[in-house]
Amino acid sequence: MGVTAETPAPVSPGPEPFSERLKASTWTHHQAAEAHGFTQALLGGTLSREGYTDMVAQHYFAYTALEEVGRTLAGDPLADRFLLPGLERVPALVRDLEHLVGPDWRDRISPTPATRTYTARIEQMADRPEGFVAHHYTRYMGDVSGGQFIRRVAARTYGITDEAGVAFYVFDALGSLPRFREGYRARLDSLELDAAAADRVVAETRLAYQLNTEVLADLGKLYTPAS
Repeated sequence: MGVTAETPAPVSPGPEPFSERLKASTWTHHQAAEAHGFTQALLGGTLSREGYTDMVAQHYFAYTALEEVGRTLAGDPLADRFLLPGLERVPALVRDLEHLVGPDWRDRISPTPATRTYTARIEQMADRPEGFVAHHYTRYMGDVSGGQFIRRVAARTYGITDEAGVAFYVFDALGSLPRFREGYRARLDSLELDAAAADRVVAETRLAYQLNTEVLADLGKLYTPAS
């Protein structure tokens, strides 16, 4: 069964920056992902190391798809604004999986059904730059924001004393993360989108959050069944 984005609300008139509209329009979806039992177990330090490792594995499949689509869209006037040095996560995820799983990690991880659905949707964005921006925003802005708290909790919970195991959350190449986030929002605000295009970005961002929550639900069934 295919996945479709929900119908967005019409664009409201007025000078509201697009980054603010995008945040406000997707806030409940964002909160749903944060409130999920799997996320709460992770943030509370009660998630097993196996659960954390499996989450890292699911990230690997999602970011492999996302960054491959980014390479496909390199040079596109819209997408190219977001292909920023220092953001790519696949090399860091490989390092984490080598540490958490071992040298044979490629043979020992697999995507959950929800991750397969999620990556398939990302791959569909190869000819939809507006949709790529939506998925890019959903993932990377979360990584450089709340992901930094996850980094600290994971390091403490799983006894990680160097970057291996939490390298995914290390963005040293970006410099100041608050400054980076400010610049990212400025890029969103500078997009020349008509009403229909803006609606498509909002709708795809909502869908991206939904798909992420479904990935968490799959993991929750395995590692936090009581929730």
